[in-house]
Amino acid sequence: LWHSKGKCPKGTIPIRRTKKEDVLRASSVDSYGKKKSFIGNSSLVDVELGVTDGHEYAIATTNDGQFYGSKSALNLWNPHVQESNEFSLTQTWIASGTYDTGLNTIEAGWQVYPGMYGDTNTRLFIYWTSDSYQETGCYNLCSGFVQTNNNYAIGGTLSPTSQTDGTQHELAILIWKDGRDGDWWMDINGELIGYWPSSLFTYLQDSASSIQWGGEIVNKGSQGQHTTTQMGSGQFPKQWYRKASYVRKIETVDASNTLRTAQVGTFTRKNCYDILTRVTNDDYWGTHFFYGGPGRNIDCQ
Repeated sequence: LWHSKGKCPKGTIPIRRTKKEDVLRASSVDSYGKKKSFIGNSSLVDVELGVTDGHEYAIATTNDGQFYGSKSALNLWNPHVQESNEFSLTQTWIASGTYDTGLNTIEAGWQVYPGMYGDTNTRLFIYWTSDSYQETGCYNLCSGFVQTNNNYAIGGTLSPTSQTDGTQHELAILIWKDGRDGDWWMDINGELIGYWPSSLFTYLQDSASSIQWGGEIVNKGSQGQHTTTQMGSGQFPKQWYRKASYVRKIETVDASNTLRTAQVGTFTRKNCYDILTRVTNDDYWGTHFFYGGPGRNIDCQ
């Protein structure tokens, strides 16, 4: 959206300005832009993909293996978020290690997060950690990711977004490990954006052991009720195309730098949010899933 005001000169990159108001919305200066650490829990599925501290998910996940990247197209929406300290996002997680040994993750996608950005816009985001979210990594601005493209602003607003029964928009994300120097590169909508140096990580210096795709929300349980924060489009996946949100053409990268159709299982809390997967031979859809939901409803209190 910032392109409506111009573009960056050659040799520069766009950096979203962090204002005093942004930092003051955080619980502390040190916690600004960071996730909470859950040391003492050993499983990525139990913690990052479980119902932990109000985080809820509808995700597709690979089995344990060796992966060198991920490619998928994320349907782009602007979901309702009830509280400023809640968020709704859709992303891919590339992970290795465990929480008690120092989880490594690379994460990228779109999110609506009023407490982070001060508005309800749909924004591009990235995240990384090499120690289970203890000291390293944060959303967008902390050191680590090396941006090489000036067409995309990390943390910038994405526009337009999809409309129910209308035009559908996507964010296509490819992340892969360069076999020459081991860095993890990111491509968005066919453009190289930048890379996470291999030196940032421990386990991800080699490969990823699991990859996930899908939605995440935070439920603060205000007044003892489940949040009305929407995931995806806010519609359950049974509504299908142009109503429910989707992630399509899900692929993983193998050691020979070849894209492979992903084999996935699912995890969700069905009454509040849900996920339905399909595997087709269709070159457009491939392995895909519809996901999301409205949050609070008659079956989700």
